[in-house]
Amino acid sequence: MSSILKIKDVNKNFGKISVLNDININIDKGDFLVLVGPSGCGKSTLLNCIAGLEKINGGEISINNKDMSEVAPKDRDIAMVFQSYALYPTMTVEKNITFGMKVRGISEEIQKKKLNEVAKQLQIENLLKRKPSQLSGGQRQRVAMGRALVRNPKLFLFDEPLSNLDAKLRVEMRTEIKRLHYDLGASMVYVTHDQIEAMTLATKIVVMKDGFIQQIGTPFEIYNYPENIFVADFMGSPAMNLIGATTKKEKDHIKIEIKLEDGSTATLIEKSKLKLPKDIIIGVRPENITENGSKKDSNFQYISSKVDIIEPAGSDTFVVTKLGNKEVTARFHSETDVKIGSKVKFSFNLQKVTYFDPKTGQRIK
Repeated sequence: MSSILKIKDVNKNFGKISVLNDININIDKGDFLVLVGPSGCGKSTLLNCIAGLEKINGGEISINNKDMSEVAPKDRDIAMVFQSYALYPTMTVEKNITFGMKVRGISEEIQKKKLNEVAKQLQIENLLKRKPSQLSGGQRQRVAMGRALVRNPKLFLFDEPLSNLDAKLRVEMRTEIKRLHYDLGASMVYVTHDQIEAMTLATKIVVMKDGFIQQIGTPFEIYNYPENIFVADFMGSPAMNLIGATTKKEKDHIKIEIKLEDGSTATLIEKSKLKLPKDIIIGVRPENITENGSKKDSNFQYISSKVDIIEPAGSDTFVVTKLGNKEVTARFHSETDVKIGSKVKFSFNLQKVTYFDPKTGQRIK
């Protein structure tokens, strides 16, 4: 498959402040790439560099195998959807959507045809005569997407398009964007700080921090095999539990010892051939710590610990305890009858555990 977007060794500075450092990303036609990370990590700056709204200080960005160094934003064959919608307030929905085509000298017949296609696709046929001030946030976002869709560009760029919407509408619009991607087979680059959005939309995720790429992978890879402690902690809700522990090498296994709140020690047995340092951090997702008796399998081992907090969450109940001086969240059944203060057997799925080196923060492979 040919690359639609290549970002090679890209650097960007604002004065003496380095915002992007040696960024390398490839996306194929039809990919949905999500740039995710905390505020200030450089993801929106990178999107603006792809769009040509910011000049890069080093490296190369090419779209459809064409170097974009000297290409103006309007000639890059991209369409951008902004967080603020950026609609013309004095124009109707219809004119907002067709304005770009009119400026490019596209015939009225084609304008009308494209308008009808996207209005139907986005279910906004009944809004065409309204002005932006008469629309809800979700409707405005649909119009902004409609304006991008009529361009039929090589690449769609989305800059936190759902962050102004309420929670329910965000979920609906997420589904809408996912459906659009599937129907159009379009290539998309999408910026968000919301890791749930990243996990649900992406075919490929780029996790960023302080202008550096931390990991690139599919949602499955990022979630199950985080490269470092930052990715493990940032991706997932609730986040991955990160528990400090020490190891002791035995003949055919490794003993992993975890301090409990009462000062005693719990032991897990690791039988894989991994080389683990003396001090480690165990990464384990809440769904891989369940209640005793819910799983009968040799991969499951148990730690008895006191329940600190119980958080009912509809289909699940999150149970919090303390292990290795850290709060640890387990995912129990919704009908669990555990009580705060009681001692409970927590069942760990050791097949799903990730180990990190506390010195480097990197995953131990």
